[in-house]
Amino acid sequence: MNKVSLLGRLTKDPEIRYKQGENQKHVARFTLAVDRGLGKNAKEGQQTTDFIPCEAWANHCIFAEKYLKKGSLIIVHGRIQTGSYTNKDGNKVFTTSVNVLGYDFVPGQKKEPGNTNDIPSPAGLTCEPDFMSVPDDEELPFN
Repeated sequence: MNKVSLLGRLTKDPEIRYKQGENQKHVARFTLAVDRGLGKNAKEGQQTTDFIPCEAWANHCIFAEKYLKKGSLIIVHGRIQTGSYTNKDGNKVFTTSVNVLGYDFVPGQKKEPGNTNDIPSPAGLTCEPDFMSVPDDEELPFN
């Protein structure tokens, strides 16, 4: 199963591209700064940060354009996507990014003018957890 959830901040406003033609498509590209935690720099007390490229298509692109901005703290749900291309020097370049399938805003952030992180995600744009509800009167198989 290829499924990932990342908590991080946008390094800059999403870059939106529109493609005209018979099949109009639009994509939002942004980079998410995700703290890895204390790693080999633990002695100095410094966290290591990964910068993860993300792509959001169709409705997820529209959502990113409307609500996301530089510094937004967001949870991105998606899948890892790899690819490759040959650059102008003839070298093969390998790519890795997250194909966005949904977002969640992080609750409890400071409210600042212009902070859009208090806007709930529209229905259908977040990945619903794979949990089923259990009635209170049912006996559970564990204590």
